[in-house]
Amino acid sequence: MFIDRAKISVIAGNGGHGVVSFRREKYVPKGGPDGGDGGKGGNIIIRTDANLHTLLDFRYKRRFKAESGKHGMGANKTGRNGQDLIIRVPRGTLIKDYETNEILADLVEANQQVVVAKGGKGGRGNTHFATSTNQTPRYAEPGEEGKSQQIILELKLIADVGLVGLPNAGKSTLLSRLSAARPKIADYPFTTLIPNLGIVKYKEHKSFVMADIPGLIKGAHEGKGLGLDFLRHIERTKVLAFLIESVSEDVIGVYEILKNELRLYNSKLVARTGLIVLTKSDLIKSEYKKNSDRLNQLGVPWLEISALNGDGLEELKNIMWSLIDQVDSRS
Repeated sequence: MFIDRAKISVIAGNGGHGVVSFRREKYVPKGGPDGGDGGKGGNIIIRTDANLHTLLDFRYKRRFKAESGKHGMGANKTGRNGQDLIIRVPRGTLIKDYETNEILADLVEANQQVVVAKGGKGGRGNTHFATSTNQTPRYAEPGEEGKSQQIILELKLIADVGLVGLPNAGKSTLLSRLSAARPKIADYPFTTLIPNLGIVKYKEHKSFVMADIPGLIKGAHEGKGLGLDFLRHIERTKVLAFLIESVSEDVIGVYEILKNELRLYNSKLVARTGLIVLTKSDLIKSEYKKNSDRLNQLGVPWLEISALNGDGLEELKNIMWSLIDQVDSRS
């Protein structure tokens, strides 16, 4: 099951209390204060894990508490610090404050981490409070409470190429032909209900990641269809491939609808490197070329493919790799 949003509570550990204690030995019946400090409470740390691809674990566990520090002891012994609690999430996880919606961190690198709740400091023992006028202090500090808050985890998939298009444009079929991914495929709209990732092997020792995003419709930026649920996943892709059926009566019109939905959701997406892929070319006649001139005028790379019989797939991989390389060279 693919889960890309979760609300959790994080509670850092409390600091241990300082202790009131006095040195008592056989030949030192009235020794001075020797109360130790309390240990520090454990932090709550969120760290990326390359082996995770969904926030599914947070559907079943939503409360996370770190260990508290131990109390101080006599003979100036400091209590043990509480262990940090590490919460593992996929790369591409955005962390927001639930109350304010403020972005606390954007974790996109491998093993990147952030402290989302700090443990409380340990209290000081009575040793610290001895003075010339009060040599037997009977006071020690309590430990501080650990910080706590509710946060939102929001996953945005990281992919080199994102496939966008109207429902039933052939995105899932293409992903299944170019990678080992096996998304659900059927001849009706909205077959894909979750984003799917696949690794596309290119030549001998190269590969890139492709994401199949559920179909967009006009008004997707307002939440129509599956729009708002999954548009966020397009934000992290380097290259956008606009998949449009070759048999469409208005290829340019469909392309403009898709671009406009991306623009209304996030205006920066329009400037993203892209290409147009006309799918299902096996369904059109050889003389069916009415879109060629208009497509050439767009200044965007385009080609026709058939995922069914394999036409154009190698050329498509070549173009995609070239565009990814262009993006990487600019960054």
